[in-house]
Amino acid sequence: MKGLSRLELRYGRYAISNLTLYIAGINLAVFLLSIFPLAPNMVAMLGLNPARIINNLEIWRIITFVFIPETFDIIWILFSVYFIYMVGASLEQYWGKFRLNLYYFTGMLGSIIAAFIVYAFSGGGMMTGYYLNMSLFLAFATLFPEQEFMIFFVLPVKAKYLGVLDALFLIVMMIRSIQFGAWYNAVGILIAFLNYLLFFSGDFINMIKMKRQVAKNRRRFFDQVRPFNQDRKY
Repeated sequence: MKGLSRLELRYGRYAISNLTLYIAGINLAVFLLSIFPLAPNMVAMLGLNPARIINNLEIWRIITFVFIPETFDIIWILFSVYFIYMVGASLEQYWGKFRLNLYYFTGMLGSIIAAFIVYAFSGGGMMTGYYLNMSLFLAFATLFPEQEFMIFFVLPVKAKYLGVLDALFLIVMMIRSIQFGAWYNAVGILIAFLNYLLFFSGDFINMIKMKRQVAKNRRRFFDQVRPFNQDRKY
């Protein structure tokens, strides 16, 4: 945490405000461009494809892969981009813009490095920012566990339960991706998890230590009280 504070003091002025607003907005713009009859395949143009970067010098792909919409369904796209913005805005308000930027760009960098490693061992393939965006919700559910969402506009569900479902979904998707040899998907999910753990493992360790200390204090208290109660019986 101290190291993060030092980084923020030094580089915080370069952080982008409303980062997920821009990401969500460009996601929506890509979707709108893709619905034109003669529009090119936007996923193929923007995805993180190491082969195209190396062989065709399509350098933009190291950035544009996070602008591919999570869905190309006209009904769900507005919900999708709003959700990305809403989760990111809440994280930015809680963390500050620098830490949100660091979380997202660290995930991007990890995805880029992983994509090239997978390419070196398994050849062609492509990665998107879908799982990185899903890891934003893992962070949100950890920081705001009691926040409620209205599922289908009628069923209130707390963020902590949706976060568990999100994590389980990612685990299942990673296992299935490995089974079918979809290594780019599997590695993309792994990077999303590692990025999340990089930022929250310290909090989990402190929580475990605190629970152990509370249990230890409780045992010590009862050990001290038990002889006193036994003496009173006599």
